[in-house]
Amino acid sequence: MSTGAVPAGAVSGEADGAAAAHDVDAVLAGLRRHARQLVAEVAGPLRRVRLRSGDTVLEVEWHGVAAAAEPIRVPETSASGAPPPAPPTAAPGRVEVRSPIVGTFYRAPEPGAAPFVRVGDLVRPGQVVGIVEAMKLMNEVTAERAGRVVEILVDDGRPVEYDQPLVALDPA
Repeated sequence: MSTGAVPAGAVSGEADGAAAAHDVDAVLAGLRRHARQLVAEVAGPLRRVRLRSGDTVLEVEWHGVAAAAEPIRVPETSASGAPPPAPPTAAPGRVEVRSPIVGTFYRAPEPGAAPFVRVGDLVRPGQVVGIVEAMKLMNEVTAERAGRVVEILVDDGRPVEYDQPLVALDPA
């Protein structure tokens, strides 16, 4: 006589899929909880939060944050426990537009197009001066202040690091 019970260890493909979806949902719920806690604990506005647990990634970016607001930078440490060397500073009186992310810097919106800015151009706050491609996503790099472009610090198509200077401006 059969009771209709499924023997222990015998799980259908649908049940496997549902269990996997539940696991991902649980991981995402945990990441969201950590993101809310992080935002609540940090003083000042955040621009981007990225949390990872295994293969699951939660990334949140706020648009419309005031251009004057600086992203919060959490100091990293090397394997020796010492903080990394400070990024180079601009020449006195100059302002640098820095990379918001690790990726590949492009001066133009597409190959063969005119660059966003050239040496001598005047830029205004919020104006796009380049893009950084990261994981097939194009991230606009914008000037935080007005100024005249005095130097392009990175060649087109070159890899860049987070917070690396890309364009030097003389403030207007």
